[in-house]
Amino acid sequence: MKKIAQWLLACMLALSVFTAHAQDLLLGAGDLLKISVYGSPDLALETRISEAGAITFPLIGQVDIGGLSVAAAEKKIGGLLESGGFLRKAQVNIIVTAVISQQVSVMGQVNRPGRYPIEGKRSVIDMLAVAGGIAQDGGDTVSLIRKRNGVVTKDVIDIIDMVRSAKFNQDFDLAGNDLIYVERAPRFYIYGEVQRPGPFRLERSMTVVQALSTGGGLTARGSERGIVIKRRDAKGVVQSIAAKQDDLLQPDDVLYVRESWF
Repeated sequence: MKKIAQWLLACMLALSVFTAHAQDLLLGAGDLLKISVYGSPDLALETRISEAGAITFPLIGQVDIGGLSVAAAEKKIGGLLESGGFLRKAQVNIIVTAVISQQVSVMGQVNRPGRYPIEGKRSVIDMLAVAGGIAQDGGDTVSLIRKRNGVVTKDVIDIIDMVRSAKFNQDFDLAGNDLIYVERAPRFYIYGEVQRPGPFRLERSMTVVQALSTGGGLTARGSERGIVIKRRDAKGVVQSIAAKQDDLLQPDDVLYVRESWF
């Protein structure tokens, strides 16, 4: 079931990458532009948007385009060329050669962590796809940290549950400087009389008997009646709990299998 869910997620991620259009991109400081005007090669320009959100364009001077979409910026420059009497009908084309202003950080357990531009409308799932998807050690939950109107918020999104239920209300649209962090998958530890002691990924609703199976089962000297869960309480004190086979494990539990006396 886990592999099926991951496969479905990968398919949806790959599909969603291609849905955005460059015309939806909001321009901002630092973005590099290549501007051309049909029929007027002398007006061709390669420039960077200033920190104030403006560019200097031939004939019309300074033009504020920060915060505008590519389409709106094309229309504004064309309108200024026409209203200034320089062209009768200006057809302006803008190509964004480097997106600097609208970037999202994707960190944690992804295959290609880094900062990525928001080319058009992008959601959390879109950007996970751009970052190569969740890595093998990645967990099911993603933290999204955003700053809107001076207020920083954090949302914890269960990606697998969202895909399984097909409820994408938490697949939030992103803006520049948002941060996506993929948590490491929770683990449990097993030692004592098992075939493969060590740390293992804790799957959802994993029971003691499933954990024993993950560890290769008991050795010839292992006792099913001598299994103990070592778990820290809210104060950090380690508690020893006599385990039953259908008990559910929690993150960072340590499962100890004692040697049989018989």
